[in-house]
Amino acid sequence: MFTPRANTDPLDGRFDQLDRSGRTIARMARRPVWPVLAMVLLTAGIAWWFLMSMAGSVIAIEGTPRPLGPGMSLIANLLPVDPGSFAATIADLCLSGGSDVLLAGGSSMAVALALFVMWFAMSAAMMLPTAAPMIRTYAEIADTAATRGEPVVHPAVLTAGYLFVWALAAIGFTLIQLAIVKFTGSATTSPAKGVIAGIILLGAGLYQFTSLKQACLTKCRNPFTTLFARWRTTVPGVFRLGMEQGAWCLGCCWALMLIMLAVGSMNVVWMAALTLFTFLEKTGAGRVTTNAGGAIVSIWGAALIWAALI
Repeated sequence: MFTPRANTDPLDGRFDQLDRSGRTIARMARRPVWPVLAMVLLTAGIAWWFLMSMAGSVIAIEGTPRPLGPGMSLIANLLPVDPGSFAATIADLCLSGGSDVLLAGGSSMAVALALFVMWFAMSAAMMLPTAAPMIRTYAEIADTAATRGEPVVHPAVLTAGYLFVWALAAIGFTLIQLAIVKFTGSATTSPAKGVIAGIILLGAGLYQFTSLKQACLTKCRNPFTTLFARWRTTVPGVFRLGMEQGAWCLGCCWALMLIMLAVGSMNVVWMAALTLFTFLEKTGAGRVTTNAGGAIVSIWGAALIWAALI
C-alpha cells in the first residue's frame, strides 16, 4: 500500500494524493484514446514484440508465412528474427508440437508450456490495452479515498489480478489447441481448417448475440459500479477485485480469442484486428459493433462448414 502525499508535480493537476508511480499509471489512462497507445507501448508492447519475434522465427524456419494463417504474408518481411532468443526457442517448441510428437508424449509437456507462454503473451497484448478505462476508474476512486486519509493499494495490484485471470484462461486455450492438434493431425502453428474452423467461428459469432455476452460487456464498459461497490483497501482484496474484473472481461472476450485458432495462433495481423475490435466494442455504446462482428464471423463460419461438407 502507499500513503497519501502532497502533489509535487505541477503538471499532474489530478491524482495528487497518489505517489509518483500511481499518478503515472493514472495519467496513462486519462483519456479514451491515449490509454491504448500508452498501454500498448509501455505494458503490452513487450508482449507484442515477443509474439512478433515468435512469428518471425517460424517464418525463418519454415521459409514461408503460410503456416501462420491469412494476412501474414503482408508483414512477413517486417517481422524481427532473432535466432537463439527466448521467443525463437518458444516458437521452435510450438513448431515441434505436431500430432505425432504429442501422441508420442516425449516432449508434450514442453510444447504445452510453450503454447501457454504464447497464449498468455497474446492475452496480455490483446486485452491489457482494453483494461485502461478500468485502471483509470480505480485510480480516480483511490485518489478520492486517499484525499480522505484512507489507505489505498497501488493500481499495479489490480492489474496483476486482472492478468492472473487471463493466465488461467491461457491454460484453457492451450488445452483446446492441443486437443485440436491431436484430433486433426495439424501443426500447432497452423490455423484450424474446414469444419473445425467453421465451428469455432460460428460459435464465436453466435456468442456475440447471447445475454451472457451482453452482461459481461456491460460490466466491462462500466467498471465503476463493481469497483465502487466492492472497494477494498488491502492488497489481497484489490488483487481479488482485479480478478473479478478480469473474469468479466474473459466472459466478454473468450470467444473472440478462440478465433485465433481459426486464423492462426501466431497471426499478429489478426491479433491486431481483434484488439482494435475489442477496444471499440468495450469503449462504445449499444450493440451495433457487437452484432455486426457477430454476424460477419457467423456467416464466415457457416460458409466454411458448408464448403467442407459439399
